[in-house]
Amino acid sequence: MPAKGTAQWQGDLKGGSGTFTAGDSITGDYSYKSRFEDGPGANPEQLIAGAHASCFSMALSNILAEAGHPPDSVETEAVVTLRPVDGAPTITKIALTTVGRVPGIDEAAFKEHADAAKAGCPVSRALAGVPEITLDATLAG
Repeated sequence: MPAKGTAQWQGDLKGGSGTFTAGDSITGDYSYKSRFEDGPGANPEQLIAGAHASCFSMALSNILAEAGHPPDSVETEAVVTLRPVDGAPTITKIALTTVGRVPGIDEAAFKEHADAAKAGCPVSRALAGVPEITLDATLAG
């Protein structure tokens, strides 16, 4: 099933602004300041972070359930780092941090399943060109 996103930009890089839509209902504004100067609005890296966190959480939940340990919850944060590389803005790192509430599993097994989800989720695979993708996986309580 194809997913759709659209964006519009008006003006030059530093003075212009844009809007985006992801799917049918996720919308936002973006600008040079929201992307490179921590100004108000959204940026593409936030969308990548949200996509990666949600895809990873779904993949890990599925892997856990298939292994006989359906989770109560999996919460994941993705932090995307954008830095200049050879003068060009480049995504250089994505740090995934996940916490699972999973009855009947130990920490080592949880981490093993989390590593498998990191390697196999479609967004991780799409982002394979990012030089560093880290994972910190822990069980809650």
